[in-house]
Amino acid sequence: MVKRQRKGIMIRLLSLVVVMLVLSAAAILRDGRIFGHDLRQTHAAVASVAQGSDTLEVQPDGTFVMNTRVLAKDVQGYGGPVPLKIHIDKDGRLTAIEAEPNAESPSFFDRAKELFSRWQGKTIDEAMAEDVDAVSGATFSSKAIIRNVQRGLAYAKQHGLADGGKGAQEESAEHTVATGWTLGSIVALIAVLLGAVVPLFTNNRRLHLVQLVVNVVVLGLWTGTFVSYTLFLRLFAGGVSLSAIGTLAAPLLMLIVALLYPLAGRSGHYCAHVCPFGSAQELAGKLSRRKLRITPRMLRVLTALRNLLWGVLMALLLTGTCTAWIDYELFTAFIYSSASVWVIVLAVLFLVLSVWVPRPYCRFVCPTGALMKSV
Repeated sequence: MVKRQRKGIMIRLLSLVVVMLVLSAAAILRDGRIFGHDLRQTHAAVASVAQGSDTLEVQPDGTFVMNTRVLAKDVQGYGGPVPLKIHIDKDGRLTAIEAEPNAESPSFFDRAKELFSRWQGKTIDEAMAEDVDAVSGATFSSKAIIRNVQRGLAYAKQHGLADGGKGAQEESAEHTVATGWTLGSIVALIAVLLGAVVPLFTNNRRLHLVQLVVNVVVLGLWTGTFVSYTLFLRLFAGGVSLSAIGTLAAPLLMLIVALLYPLAGRSGHYCAHVCPFGSAQELAGKLSRRKLRITPRMLRVLTALRNLLWGVLMALLLTGTCTAWIDYELFTAFIYSSASVWVIVLAVLFLVLSVWVPRPYCRFVCPTGALMKSV
């Protein structure tokens, strides 16, 4: 019995290692980075050191262009770094802000780019004093934009493009760290903690019902916090910076529940007790006692189709043929102000189906769930 348990643990541990390697490979192939180390820019970085930094460029007409790629290399959006080019004229006013190529979801990032107008036309001092809040529905991307602009403005001020103290860059960095924690991130962390710990000690149905509602309202509709392939690749490619620890605290705990709990025999704990979309489906299922009967044969067919779909999607991801599919997992429907219309429509259809079929998306479609189930 003991030998069998040890063998099971070893198999699950080996599966976890394989999953980690696969996600690392996907991060490298898609972004060219692993835990914040840019593998594609290694040689370019060496050349940059030899030739001088391209952070600040002077144009022929006397305007300045700052690139925040180096200044804010530790600042992460949801898909990775979001470097910007900040244009400043000879009078010290911001004339334009451009986004460099990034791995953010296009629909979310387009919404976050609405922030650019908050700084344009202002002097450096005015722009630094501007109190800009994150855009609802694109929190990660908009916070990354704000931090990039803060770093860029501090650098500009420090290098004489505007009057001011020399400690601006350090103050900006401290502000960035301090703003990592918000009311939403704290409440989300508490919600995940409850889902991670309480079910270990009790199977109380009322508490479970409360947890389901909390998951949907707090983790889903309020903060848009969930485990997905986008989150996996964002963390494996960009790592975790101190400036984002508050924002990432709840997602990191979710990953621990999703990937490490199975080693202790708690496979599926995340899906059953933490996942907001899984919780929404379970709540929908409580609306009717009548359920569609799925025969064992049909169940095997649906499970096989799910595994086939997962295999195809993983092949597309690992070969670089199509990586955009990770932006269309149905979890993003919670961020309804930025999510694709088709994602919202599909999410609603699956919720309706959940009234008569228990957790259909979780059981027969979810690629993220298939990955976690392999551990």
